[in-house]
Amino acid sequence: MREREAQGLRRQRRSTATPGLPLQHVHLVPDEPAQALLNFSSNDYLGLANHPTLVAALAEGAGVHGVGSGASHLVSGHGAAHDALEAALVDWLGGAIPEARCLSFGSGYMANQALLTALGDEASTVLFTDKLNHASLIDGAQLARAQVQRYPHNRVDRLTALLAESTAPLKLIVTDAVFSMDGDLAPLPELLALAEAHDAWLILDDAHGLGVLGAHGEGSLAHFGLKSERLILMGTLGKAMGTSGAFVLAHRTVIEWLTQTARPYIFTTASSPALAHATVASIALVRSAEGVALRERLHARIAQFRQGMAQRLAQHPACGWQLMDSATAIQPVLIGDNHRTAALGQALMARGLWVGAIRPPTVPVGTARLRITLSAAHSEAQVAQLLAALGALMNDARVEGAV
Repeated sequence: MREREAQGLRRQRRSTATPGLPLQHVHLVPDEPAQALLNFSSNDYLGLANHPTLVAALAEGAGVHGVGSGASHLVSGHGAAHDALEAALVDWLGGAIPEARCLSFGSGYMANQALLTALGDEASTVLFTDKLNHASLIDGAQLARAQVQRYPHNRVDRLTALLAESTAPLKLIVTDAVFSMDGDLAPLPELLALAEAHDAWLILDDAHGLGVLGAHGEGSLAHFGLKSERLILMGTLGKAMGTSGAFVLAHRTVIEWLTQTARPYIFTTASSPALAHATVASIALVRSAEGVALRERLHARIAQFRQGMAQRLAQHPACGWQLMDSATAIQPVLIGDNHRTAALGQALMARGLWVGAIRPPTVPVGTARLRITLSAAHSEAQVAQLLAALGALMNDARVEGAV
């Protein structure tokens, strides 16, 4: 623990006292009064986590279906609410995958572990994974015991060479669709073309694209207009969708295999049926005219932030910060030094702004950053407040010199 402290890697949990974005009351120190902070570190991209429609749907679901499922899906825990959720997901997203079926999970981490351990084996499978994949994909690949070949981030040329050399019977390309710490998109059209050319499957983690990208929030596949039975989609429901849990959507044969063999699915209690009921309401909202308006509002905040940040960085080139290339709600500002990044996070908090200070091992050594996440719940004035604070800190030698 002392070593982590010296390296600027100590993590600290915060406790919120009020729900919903953008303004939250946060206990910065346990047992002390909560302070009001503007939250720019949440993944609640559409501001739905406390939306009245979903709050009412959750209460309704508890009344109709109960709170707990009581057992695993394959014992007696799978109910009508889970059926309705999976059917709603297939209706919404299944157009990208012929003969699509769906399985729901308690979390994205669990879904990715289920996918990779059920499909991968040491005798016949090679997993081709992007080096910046989420930890759940990295851990799932390790647990699968299959051969893993990592390619540099978004380097299609390197992946092409690896696939050309492979003679494995089962080849799985595994990638985030939107990378959670960089905010950039995977080159999905090129990756799918490679899968088709090399008789491989493409596994996508669309945790940060679902609800945000696509005309009706269908995510990264709709953003690129892709369709193929070689696609295996994992999406999470606790970010833009405002609820909790995850799902895998794939060709019916893949889903049947997961149902029979995926240990994280078979040996865990099914998630709350009330939550499944609320998520059906969330899907309807995201697909509606209100969902379209929320996405337009979010993209307006993204454009406002990027333009304002670029202007301030041009005025303060000596600060050494870098606005990373992202068109999504994830807007990282690369700082580099762990201590300086942590000091900037604290300085922003002192100004009433909650911004994640992300350091290794979440990101590679030397790439510590402020991970700013924007939401449709943020107003133009609140983003302007964040920009003003960042501009002031660019000139603050006390923060810039923190070691």
